[in-house]
Amino acid sequence: MSNTTTFLNRNRAFASDFAAADLPLLPKLRTVILTCADARVDPAHVLGLDLGESAVIRNNGGRVTPEVVKEIAAMAFIVAKMDGDQPGPFELIIMQHTQCGAERFADPDVQRVLKEKLGVDVSSVAITDHEESLREDVERLRIATEIPGYVVVSGYIYDVKNGRVREVIVPASLTP
Repeated sequence: MSNTTTFLNRNRAFASDFAAADLPLLPKLRTVILTCADARVDPAHVLGLDLGESAVIRNNGGRVTPEVVKEIAAMAFIVAKMDGDQPGPFELIIMQHTQCGAERFADPDVQRVLKEKLGVDVSSVAITDHEESLREDVERLRIATEIPGYVVVSGYIYDVKNGRVREVIVPASLTP
């Protein structure tokens, strides 16, 4: 049985007193959050976000992939255009979490099967050490020529057992 009815009923309740029709296109906090697709890691709950405060990108492990680089570059471009080509603040928060399914991607057998059966190479997004993964992801952004250097990036690990977020990489622009 599908959960569609549940979701549509929840949407009707949400829409019944909807008062956010005038939200601007740009997030109020001028922030993009990159995090894992894991249902336990919803940044709206974890970080107390309200509608319209932040854009959110979710993927396996909350990793910086070539696709994420393209998304961030496109968003930064649009923000700059909306700012009249005068880059305003633009922040990217990378939030990984404990007990992540992407940790399983570190298993050579899992990598081999995914590559053989699906043609998917997960080796570059496998997580063995979250702090190291965050540092690698920031470096991927730093060397991505498509990403403007004024983008401020920070890295965090969310603990699914206690609900706390721990700062690993302090907010800093990609180019000093």
